[in-house]
Amino acid sequence: MRQPLAIAVLSAALTSVCCAKSVPLERGVLAYDRAISTVQAKELLLNIARARHDLPLHFTAISSIAATYKVSASAGFGPTMTGESGFLVVPFANAGGEENPTITIAPLQGEEFTQRLLTPLHESRVTMLLQQGYDVDALLRLIGSELHLARDGDPQDVEVFPNRPSNREGYQAFRRVVAHLSWIQDQHALRVEPLVLRYEWTLPAASVTPDAFQGLYRDFSITHDAETGAYHLARQVPGRVIVANYDPALLPETERVTLNAEASRAEQDEVLIDIRRGHLGGQFPVHGQLRLRSFHEVLSFIGRGMKEEPEFDVKPDPRTPAISENPVRTLDVVETSDLPPGSRLSVAFEGHYYALRPESGYQWNRKVFNLLYQLFQMTVQAPAAAGPTISIAK
Repeated sequence: MRQPLAIAVLSAALTSVCCAKSVPLERGVLAYDRAISTVQAKELLLNIARARHDLPLHFTAISSIAATYKVSASAGFGPTMTGESGFLVVPFANAGGEENPTITIAPLQGEEFTQRLLTPLHESRVTMLLQQGYDVDALLRLIGSELHLARDGDPQDVEVFPNRPSNREGYQAFRRVVAHLSWIQDQHALRVEPLVLRYEWTLPAASVTPDAFQGLYRDFSITHDAETGAYHLARQVPGRVIVANYDPALLPETERVTLNAEASRAEQDEVLIDIRRGHLGGQFPVHGQLRLRSFHEVLSFIGRGMKEEPEFDVKPDPRTPAISENPVRTLDVVETSDLPPGSRLSVAFEGHYYALRPESGYQWNRKVFNLLYQLFQMTVQAPAAAGPTISIAK
């Protein structure tokens, strides 16, 4: 009788140990994941609040988490009093756990702060997001600094339109161009493609050794001309990216070379836009460069927009058909004295609460804030790192 009972006690103890080992692991990873994402989202809101009050922005990164779990279990038999009958031997089993997390926090400062927050965004970041289908109006209103548009299609005659409400005329022109790009995107006609250039060379066959031929074969398209005894080499090289209402690959080679030369004269924080007549959306032709902001300036733009430099309603250009979304504010952050009702994310700063304005129907604010979070990951985190390292020892 005692042997089966002992086996049952030991089985219960082992089960407790296994549960104690697996439950903290699952709970710990998920809890840290939720905590890190919430902290980073609140840090974004906090820095928007700092920008609202013209205070310096500051970021703190969680570089690693080491969580140690100590699990203990015991089992056995012990007496229990039964009154006048004496005592009775009964089994017992105990299990417990202890968690000791160590979190490494490092402030973003110095050269790292400059490179990741003050340096304007690279065109590759923008084109990567647009190629994945992110809303062009939300993205460009958020990160676009200004438009350099050619008058009458002349790249030498440029007019600048800042994306700042204090410059009323420039801001309106910027918003109308972005709204038009949004309509083209809604029609699935907006192309974000590199300008692919084709280069050709001719080499005498006698000058190409077998080893050299093998190397050329890997990198070039090769044809042999028996009449001239020469090899014709060709290679396609991707150039700068263009935002257009047509397929750049269908342009003649000379036009692609000209456009790439124009785009190459610009900095890496500028994107060439070319909306042409004869294609969908061509009734409102646009040609010029979009200059990008730094992430620091993105947050400052949102913070200034709360009171110092508020955005205002801008109707699309008369040549642009109706678009589904054209909110007044790029990202509407509210400042209240009390905790906003129904707010899923908020921070307290300088005696006020800051949160996204609740919306019904299409959740523009949540989508733009999610985009802001993605940009934060792209600029603040090191490119080679996927996020904080979580080490769990048991």
